[in-house]
Amino acid sequence: MKHFRHELTLETPTRVAFVNLTPEVEAALRRSGIREGLCLVNAMHISASVFINDDERGLHRDFERWLAELVPYDRDRWQHNRTGEDNADAHLKRQIMGREVVVAVTAGRLDFGPWEQIFYGEFDGQRRKRVLVKIIGE
Repeated sequence: MKHFRHELTLETPTRVAFVNLTPEVEAALRRSGIREGLCLVNAMHISASVFINDDERGLHRDFERWLAELVPYDRDRWQHNRTGEDNADAHLKRQIMGREVVVAVTAGRLDFGPWEQIFYGEFDGQRRKRVLVKIIGE
């Protein structure tokens, strides 16, 4: 069995952002030479997320609004913010949206359903963060 590891580095200009990682993950898959297996993509920070959904701007705005309503940014509301940080909402949003995705690799391609794409969700941005791409298979 072969394995391939690649890190993506992101720095969003805004505190909250959604970035389509699919082209970078597909490029990593090509470099890996793996034709059949699994591809793991995970956020390596506890205030960011990786998830699969549609690449549609209205939906991304809906995610941002929905998450802000569920878990508003509020320095005084959350216990975690009393430790000297102000990103408790980002940790909770990550919990909702998830840490990682695993996609099957078939015939050297990501085996997606219709409209599926891999996204990075940033909830405490404006600094460098990493995403791991790990591919295993033959």
